[in-house]
Amino acid sequence: MKVLVVDDEPNIRDLLAETLRLVSFDVRTAGSGAEALSAAREFVPDLVVLDVMMDDLDGFEVARRLEERYPVLFLTARDAVADRVRGLKLGADDYVVKPFSLEELVLRIRAILRRSAPDAGRGEPLRYADLELDADKHEVRRGGTPVELSPTEFNLLEYLLTNAGRVVSKAQILDSVWRYDFDGDSSIVESYIYYLRKKIGDPQLIQTVRGVGYSLRLPS
Repeated sequence: MKVLVVDDEPNIRDLLAETLRLVSFDVRTAGSGAEALSAAREFVPDLVVLDVMMDDLDGFEVARRLEERYPVLFLTARDAVADRVRGLKLGADDYVVKPFSLEELVLRIRAILRRSAPDAGRGEPLRYADLELDADKHEVRRGGTPVELSPTEFNLLEYLLTNAGRVVSKAQILDSVWRYDFDGDSSIVESYIYYLRKKIGDPQLIQTVRGVGYSLRLPS
């Protein structure tokens, strides 16, 4: 997925770009409103992270000229309700106030991209080892044998398969499976990992990485 990061503060712009690249986004940066409009035409991003307070064109004007062609997350030091309302009226998908958590920002970006994805079929089945998940048919098989899962278990397994080999945190799982605004006890993740392990059977593919999260990978 392609993200255009627009901020006139080089330190923030570079930090955001490097962070997003580390989590596998294709990133282009711009240091002004004019650069952002040019970069958007050339790069055609899946999402724009857009600073509001810039000298030439502010973020609101840039968003207006983008004409809602791209999902936008506003990034700004301005916390006034009027600014938030204006940004949302211009079609912004989210609004993050500085200073912010990088992990939270990544979660918000992923949530926006997920919401803006087409509702059509999800493409080819996901496979890892002898485990297969077909999202369009809503079917799971282990070694060719059907596995019955609840909707939440299915979504959790789909997320782990999509990120097979990578370690994902509880926060990332909550964001993707229970959605970003879930505010319950994160121990629900542990419970569903337990249920899922029992249903997909041995050898166990869902590994616990202590102090970090979980990973779908072959046993050591």
